[in-house]
Amino acid sequence: MNKKIIYGAIGAIALILITVGYSFYSKIYGSAVKQDATVFIKSNSDLETIQKNIAPFVNNPDNFHWVAQKKKFTKSKGGKFQIKKGMSMNDLVNLFRSGKQKTVKVSFNNQDTLEKLAKRISQQIEADSTSLIQSMKNSVFLKNNNFTETSALGMYIPNSYEFYWNTSADKFRDKMLREYKKFWNTSRIEKAKKQNLTPQEVITLASIVHKETVQKNERPTVAGLYLNRLRNKWPLEADPTIIYAKQQQNKDMVIKRVLFKYIDETKDSPYNTYKHRGLPPTLIAMPDISAIDAVLNPQKHNYFFMCASIDNIGFHEFTHSLAQHNRNAAKYQRWISQRGIRK
Repeated sequence: MNKKIIYGAIGAIALILITVGYSFYSKIYGSAVKQDATVFIKSNSDLETIQKNIAPFVNNPDNFHWVAQKKKFTKSKGGKFQIKKGMSMNDLVNLFRSGKQKTVKVSFNNQDTLEKLAKRISQQIEADSTSLIQSMKNSVFLKNNNFTETSALGMYIPNSYEFYWNTSADKFRDKMLREYKKFWNTSRIEKAKKQNLTPQEVITLASIVHKETVQKNERPTVAGLYLNRLRNKWPLEADPTIIYAKQQQNKDMVIKRVLFKYIDETKDSPYNTYKHRGLPPTLIAMPDISAIDAVLNPQKHNYFFMCASIDNIGFHEFTHSLAQHNRNAAKYQRWISQRGIRK
């Protein structure tokens, strides 16, 4: 009888140990992730925050906290993490501890100010717009790299780039500087020299070309026209620069039609290319690569004048003759007035 009791007790204890052991094993090594998912973990997130982020995708989220404590894991390096169905809590802790994150594609274009660019980037990486704009406008960085607050926008070449999601503001800015230098390779620099322009001057002219026409196949023609004017020491007389100068006076102003009075009202602005010869001091917008390459590879022609076309909407009429240009302009002014566009 005593032996039966002893054997029974031993069996019960063994069963308990097996049950407890299996429970612990399941908590640590059992399948926990219900589905493939992407999770974003902010830098230095504590266990409670990480647990909340993964909760929708795992069974028994509390087990993550328990396993992490057992493995003495308290904070994540942050980033974009890919978790796979069937991963265990042990796998998750090891993943977040290792910092083996996936990259994100960061893209931007048509950002007319550093503030707008910072806001756009903050929607794609962890760094917020405040830290980004402070980094972009850092006076030491700008001085060391021959930029000013008004020219720095030209350093950011619009494209798609790969970053880690937890990239800091300074690291984002520094990588964009490297990409800028990579963009301005020997070939592009030589092409700029052939136009008697520096890279920053190319970007300044490209910003005008970019604003002048959205038609990429028309941009080399527009670039050639402005280069003709520059070489012959004519004022550029580019309407986008008047819009820019006017909006510097009133940032909320929406301009659909450049009036003669705007030219006079902005006569003291160095961006008024009707009153001042040569290029404006800096770019007026973020030009895309097609506009930059249009300036580097302009169409050769003898055009000096251009006017929006009413027969081919979205394009322009080009001419060498002032008399023909005046006829084109008068026709366009009548057309736009008929549509009630006054300013």
